[in-house]
Amino acid sequence: MNNAPALNSHYDVVIVGARCAGAATAMLLARAGARVLVVDRQAYGSDRLSTHALTRGGVLQLYRWGLLDRILHAGTPPVRSITFHYGDDALRVPIKPDVGVDLLCAPRRTVLDRILVDAATEAGAEFRHGVSLTALHTRSDGRVTGVQLQDARRIALNVRAGMVIGADGRQSMVARLAGARSFATAHHATAAVYGYFKGMPEDGFHWYYRPGVAAGALPTNGRAHCVFTCVRQSEFENRFRSNLQGGFHAALEDSDPTLARAVRAAMPPDRLYGFAGAQGFMKTAHGRGWALVGDAGYFKDPLTAHGITDALRDAEILARAVLQGNERALALYQAERDALSRDLFEITDRVASFEWDLDEMKALHLDLNQAMRTEVRHMAAVSPRVAVAA
Repeated sequence: MNNAPALNSHYDVVIVGARCAGAATAMLLARAGARVLVVDRQAYGSDRLSTHALTRGGVLQLYRWGLLDRILHAGTPPVRSITFHYGDDALRVPIKPDVGVDLLCAPRRTVLDRILVDAATEAGAEFRHGVSLTALHTRSDGRVTGVQLQDARRIALNVRAGMVIGADGRQSMVARLAGARSFATAHHATAAVYGYFKGMPEDGFHWYYRPGVAAGALPTNGRAHCVFTCVRQSEFENRFRSNLQGGFHAALEDSDPTLARAVRAAMPPDRLYGFAGAQGFMKTAHGRGWALVGDAGYFKDPLTAHGITDALRDAEILARAVLQGNERALALYQAERDALSRDLFEITDRVASFEWDLDEMKALHLDLNQAMRTEVRHMAAVSPRVAVAA
């Protein structure tokens, strides 16, 4: 497989999905001495649909794990301020030092995921890209005991595992095969179009809000900005389907004419990317011999740009639980994940509704900020026993 050494027949943990949630979990487990195998259908370092932005909690995790310098050395611009544009009013918020973090950033997934995979490999985790999950093995009592895999040559391989972790995204096969139950579903979803534009000023994150439309401009790698615009999911067909580029620029104009002019003056991207939207959910995060992390178990609308932070946060919580090695620890993992996520999930759903005026949007941002502060305080207080490099 992948011209790599043969796999062992048994691992302490098999993780399906080598993106930020799966790679981070693998890194933490391997640093603690676990034998870990990670498989992913996609190629190493490939790109992915993403909002890119890391909140303070996500940056805190990378800092604690000794990886923040790698992210910055890869050319990821440090962000020192966020500007919120509510119609014609702008509110600039500087990033003040707190819990060892004095910046934000928005790395491309070709940078972030690769760095996490490399760090996990350095810790001893094994990776196989171009490999898919085809089945879960279970005992007669229903406990998951391993996986059946298939490589690009359609060769099957069976691997036993003490734990199987699904980090394979919102359409997770692990979740489906294990029978993970959704217990919360969002009522609203947004559709988005985005692209990477060079030649825009690097002056922090910018978020734009007007009734019925939102946008953002985030400096990322390659001296480019990820510029996106969002509308209600139901409007994707009319606004974007027949003319992605025209709909994108019209939505930017609706969001903020100054932003629209800056984007038109920038170097255009090779292509634009569309996302028709998806309903958020929270699923049961564990069962006998299996667990879920990242979007596999908890997905919310990307408009509040908190998904990567969720993934890095929950990777640490799950790794700690797996190392304890009992069902009670996994139940506490889910309880901790849910307690930290519930307010963020509900606020995001209200933002994604677009059923707000600008004063209400400001109030929602205050609520969102409070939920993120609670999250950061919680994570900063957790012992970094599994978080620091050996």
